[in-house]
Amino acid sequence: MAETVKESEHSPVSRSDWPFFVCFAILGGVYVILIVGLLVAQAAFTSPAHVLAALASPEIRYAIRLSLLSCTLTTLLSLWVAIALGYLLARFDFPGKRWIDAVVDIPIVLPPLVVGLALLLLFQVGALRWFERHIMGVTFEVPSVVLAQFTVACAFAVRTMRVTFEQISPRAEAVALTLGCTRAQAFWKVVFPEARRGLLTAATLAWARSMGEFGPILVFSGTTRMRTEVLPTTVFLEFSIGNIEAAAAVSLLMLLAAVTVLLILRRAGSQGTLDRALRP
Repeated sequence: MAETVKESEHSPVSRSDWPFFVCFAILGGVYVILIVGLLVAQAAFTSPAHVLAALASPEIRYAIRLSLLSCTLTTLLSLWVAIALGYLLARFDFPGKRWIDAVVDIPIVLPPLVVGLALLLLFQVGALRWFERHIMGVTFEVPSVVLAQFTVACAFAVRTMRVTFEQISPRAEAVALTLGCTRAQAFWKVVFPEARRGLLTAATLAWARSMGEFGPILVFSGTTRMRTEVLPTTVFLEFSIGNIEAAAAVSLLMLLAAVTVLLILRRAGSQGTLDRALRP
């Protein structure tokens, strides 16, 4: 089978195959050209002066600080949950596993605005309503930004860590258990070191997803300047008042952040894990 595949990969292309390849190249090329056109348009419209002017704005500087802080905190929270839940889903069969697996995927498939509305309604009933009234405000406050980002980003981190643990052979862990290690010792000393690349993939994916989150934040946190404003809502606010240059400049900053994340993933050699994690 391997020899057959190898031969087919190096088989010559006949003249009758050219229409097939041309058709596929056109279909794929249209999308590639579209993405490249978006990047070129973004870079051509935004000048260094626009970027500097945007960075001089106190509101945009606040949005950058809040974005960096909230995304980092969201990533840390997501990793703790992803390590625990990803390991359990990858290693064990237990009652309700399929239901839990399906529930984890809900934030991925739900429309972002629906996620935000659900969070808003959640804090209007029961104990959470009492908590918000008497202990600490969440809705339309900074904590709501982190919670909105966490709700979506954590789902991607869990899927990534589950794929990571599924790729790690359980034999070494089983040997550690037979040698007297507890389950916790076997996990932290044997399994966890093998999951470092997957952990980096989950962290960068959660961070990037948090950075680009808009819908849930718009509904659950609002767009109050110098309070709950993050970079995606900055683009929305600047565009809504007709300041296209500032909106484009902030978009360019987010684009650079996204490219940096992709480079980190490629550098770490984690693309295979990422592809499997994003697979439906």
